[in-house]
Amino acid sequence: MRHERAFRCQDGAVAAQQCEMCGRPVQAHDRHVRFRLPEPVLAVPRQEKTPGSWLSHDSPLTSVMMQVPSVGAFVRALLPISLTGGHTVTYGLWVAVDPRDLQRALAVWWEPAYQDLRLDGALANSIQPWGLLAAPVSLAVRDPGQTPYCSASPDPQLSRVLNDQWPHDAILDSLP
Repeated sequence: MRHERAFRCQDGAVAAQQCEMCGRPVQAHDRHVRFRLPEPVLAVPRQEKTPGSWLSHDSPLTSVMMQVPSVGAFVRALLPISLTGGHTVTYGLWVAVDPRDLQRALAVWWEPAYQDLRLDGALANSIQPWGLLAAPVSLAVRDPGQTPYCSASPDPQLSRVLNDQWPHDAILDSLP
């Protein structure tokens, strides 16, 4: 159940909706944060422009897969963080995968078999306030119209992130 409160101006218009749990504007809660590049790619001088790099689309922001020589293969995934009160912050992040798994993903990405895609890899972006860079993660497709979701992890902290609800302040204060 969402806890929100609308404030009305003297003319009757709604001025803002605020969360009753934390006092922030409601629109600050259900956010999507998309990482442009995996952190290992950010660490190389030419980043995604390294000769021999491959992107699934025109730019890193629109790409769902990439491979950078001597750095690795990556697949974009969604990591939803459940907040108390029914809100969700969703990260569009990169997951490092075995290059053979990238080829397997590419072969089915735009096909009906995509809905059955499962991948294992490691987070390639740090997620604040936890960090979690390189934490092992399993990916699964929940909706064929979206990138895979982070679904499970043997890492205890990432498992908690995936399964627990989090207080607003702990997460919203760490967002860019």
